[in-house]
Amino acid sequence: MTELISPTPPVADARLPWDEAMADPIGAIAAARTQHGDTFVIEGARSPFLFLFSAVGVQSFYAVAESDASKGVADWQMLRRKLPPELFRDRRTFPHDLFARDDVVQYLDVVRSAITIACDELGDSGTLEVFDFTRRLGHRVGLGTWAGPCGTSTEFNELIDALDELDGAAAFVDPGAMAAVAASDYAAERAALATAEEIIGRAVDVRDADAHEHTDHFQRIVNTWSDAEPDARREGIARDVILVHLGSMSNLFSALGWLLVDVTTRPELAAAIRGGDHALAERCALESTRIAQRSIMLRAVLQPIEVDDGTQTWTVEPGVMLATLLPLTNLATEDLRAYDPERWNRRRIRDGRGGGDERELVTAFGHGAHTCPAQPFSLSVMTAVLEAMIDRYDLEPQFADASPRAAQIGGVARAAAPCPLMYARRSA
Repeated sequence: MTELISPTPPVADARLPWDEAMADPIGAIAAARTQHGDTFVIEGARSPFLFLFSAVGVQSFYAVAESDASKGVADWQMLRRKLPPELFRDRRTFPHDLFARDDVVQYLDVVRSAITIACDELGDSGTLEVFDFTRRLGHRVGLGTWAGPCGTSTEFNELIDALDELDGAAAFVDPGAMAAVAASDYAAERAALATAEEIIGRAVDVRDADAHEHTDHFQRIVNTWSDAEPDARREGIARDVILVHLGSMSNLFSALGWLLVDVTTRPELAAAIRGGDHALAERCALESTRIAQRSIMLRAVLQPIEVDDGTQTWTVEPGVMLATLLPLTNLATEDLRAYDPERWNRRRIRDGRGGGDERELVTAFGHGAHTCPAQPFSLSVMTAVLEAMIDRYDLEPQFADASPRAAQIGGVARAAAPCPLMYARRSA
């Protein structure tokens, strides 16, 4: 399929993890880059992947118009490996619809309530597993925001179990398992979808029976289906909620987990944040997310385009995937591999602290039109949780090391092993 790219680029003798099980796909791509340079192709089962790693190449990757090379289409093509296709049909609400600047203020009360409930569940002392804790808290924040009153604690637990089964990020986190998903024709995923639809559908019924006027995000989703027939309306609202939740929360819990790991293993940062340094808390959130990034950034070419990598201009036809890989650019130098929140000035890398002058090479949430729309929301949640946990508890790591899963490619890293954290409530 390299005939879709002219002139013919170097072709790496490598595979991609959703085509062939691999222990370390990021290492395999790094080896291909060492052999072939900053531009090369890996032949995928469905399309060739043109990898770009030079500064100019990555700039070109971000600069191509969405109508010519689509991030949205590329993401959908990846997510459909895990999620039933019917979940994507006839959607009326998408994550970017709920993350305008003014929306973040409305989320904060939900976040505070979720933190209070989570701390009540913890009690005064004990040991928590960081990523289990942040996953459950992330579900509570998201569902409290755009799923309305989901009923009893039993219903909440059933719903998060179903959403964990539906987690589209598994296409990146555990790409080797996607063949089994396809072979089953999404059996487990469709069962989970039915459970989630029923529970959220009951929340729709509760909202319909409530005579009070609501203006929350759940009501915004409900309102978009006001013209639909009853059964289609109930299903449509539920599937919009599910898709918004999966699109918004699947990586937030992991980024939040790494933030707790990174700060609690650096007592000087924890002390400064406890002392009221909110700006430092946000810088830590950005730095933890940057280092934990395992995202393979993809764009599906829809129209013939030209891509300049600084050395060669490539003519690329529809059917090709443009790609770059954040762990290879975010961690390219010894300085970038070090955890240092001071490399951030507000939400931008300080000049000279990003591995070069080309800002696109290093990122936490993407660049330009492809910046994650949930960035303000995510940073607000992460800093609020970090500050609350540090203020309320003495936190002592019970793990010697925390490292990412080697088999993952895409999204924010999941931990390779549990990260227990001992906590004890601080006196007032």
